[in-house]
Amino acid sequence: MTVCCTCLYVLSYNNSCCMLPTSTALLQSLSVSVCLCVFVCVQEASCGYVIILMTLYWCTECMPLAVTGLLPVILFPMMGIMESSEVCTQYMKDSNMLFVGGLLMAIAVEQWNLHKRIALRVLLIVGMRPALLMFGFMGTTAFLSMWISNTAATAMMLPITNAVLKQLCDTEAQAEEGEMGGRGAGPGTGIPKGQDNQAFVMGMSLSVCYAASIGGTATLTGTAPNLILKGQVDELFPGNGDIVNFASWFGFSFPNMVLMLIISWLWLLFMYLGCNMKKLFGCGTNKDGDKEPYVVIKNEYKKLGSVSFAEGCILVLFVLLVLLWFTREPGFMPGWATVLFNKDKLYVTDGTVAMLMSTLFFLIPSQLPRCGKPLKAPPTLLNWDVVHKKMPWNIFLLVGGGFALARGSETSGLSQWLGESLAPLQSIPPVAISLLLSLLIATFTECSSNVATTTLFLPILASMAVAIKLHPLYVMLPCTICASLAFMLPVATAPNAIAFSYGNLKVMDMAKAGFVLNIIGVITINIALNTWGAAMFNLNTFPDWANVTTIPTP
Repeated sequence: MTVCCTCLYVLSYNNSCCMLPTSTALLQSLSVSVCLCVFVCVQEASCGYVIILMTLYWCTECMPLAVTGLLPVILFPMMGIMESSEVCTQYMKDSNMLFVGGLLMAIAVEQWNLHKRIALRVLLIVGMRPALLMFGFMGTTAFLSMWISNTAATAMMLPITNAVLKQLCDTEAQAEEGEMGGRGAGPGTGIPKGQDNQAFVMGMSLSVCYAASIGGTATLTGTAPNLILKGQVDELFPGNGDIVNFASWFGFSFPNMVLMLIISWLWLLFMYLGCNMKKLFGCGTNKDGDKEPYVVIKNEYKKLGSVSFAEGCILVLFVLLVLLWFTREPGFMPGWATVLFNKDKLYVTDGTVAMLMSTLFFLIPSQLPRCGKPLKAPPTLLNWDVVHKKMPWNIFLLVGGGFALARGSETSGLSQWLGESLAPLQSIPPVAISLLLSLLIATFTECSSNVATTTLFLPILASMAVAIKLHPLYVMLPCTICASLAFMLPVATAPNAIAFSYGNLKVMDMAKAGFVLNIIGVITINIALNTWGAAMFNLNTFPDWANVTTIPTP
């Protein structure tokens, strides 16, 4: 144990050298104090040391997040908490396969520009009035973010947003020049004039990145924290009966996403575009000014050409995948998986379906053979070079590290100790517990990645729920979604950083808009939890499967 603690202190010291002096001193002092605790205490303290160390590394990013996620493979065996073979199995769970399948679908959609075609078509439908245009951008971004990464959705939508806004502002400027020159009022677009144009651009840029974060909460594969919740529930409560699956998550989160999106849209309209409904929605105004921005989007759409065979195949596979996910175990009736495969055991999961459909991308050709040309096998919809380049492999190590921490907490007895320590919370109303924890997570995720936040907190929340006889999902579900509500800082999420660079924003601009959105998000999530969420998951009773008395064998 002495050698182990010495090595851990050296590891902490070496990796703190790249940080600021204050952070370095904090890390060193923390390493010394906790190392002494590990030296004199039992396995619970050893596991607690690993969690504190990884928390500090994840928050300060003194090491790559994925590398920090690998620390349990080193530390748990050295501390006698878990065998190495048992730790390593935590890095390849069923939820990881579901994540791989969802990412492969997203890569295929991006590879053939199907997402851009959908986005431009929606924008052509909603029109160019400022309020409707913002709603069109937010709705489209949120929909895309349900299926592809939040970063990809933001990176694709913001250049389109800037091109349209530039044309709108140019048209408005021409109209003002016409008025000043005595030639009569030009065809205005309804956007704010003068210096308010900058506020309009800022509001539109923020609307896209916020919509990406909100949209990712709607589906189980929309963002990594959602899958971490499923993995943690399956790991900590193996008898849960597949309570968290694609259909149940969508039934709870999609209405909440729509509600949050609409309220966020109204808030951004009020904050950046004012309350002039006539101009915002174009009531009684000249619509000639809409033509030029409309042409910009239409030209972009024309550049895509007609729908290709590959796009058609991907669309069919996408729709089929979603239908199979919804009907596998819909909840109100036996699903196809239950009837055909899962009669006595959970053989087929959402991960099985995802991998089945994703494999077809490497089998189906991207184009039909053409007559009169030499017979040659056309390329498939996806090839491994594209996947290797676009797949975020680091996420799997990060998520796996979270599963390993959860398992280590159970094996070492740390979860039980935490649960017993938090038992006095049983006297507090569950609604207050959920609300306070949601606010805590929403604050913490502003300075830490949403993956790291859920990875650290979910096992603790599960232990607390069991100790006070509260349904685990009552606290785990809202906190998972709140981990995606990082709206205040540019460094909080990649979409925020992209919007910050595009929209000429200041940190305070994002903080003022994001603070209110954080509050809105926490409130809407807790409303959803205590209404249709309670009915869907039976959250008002403590389930038998949560009464865990033994550690499940891997």
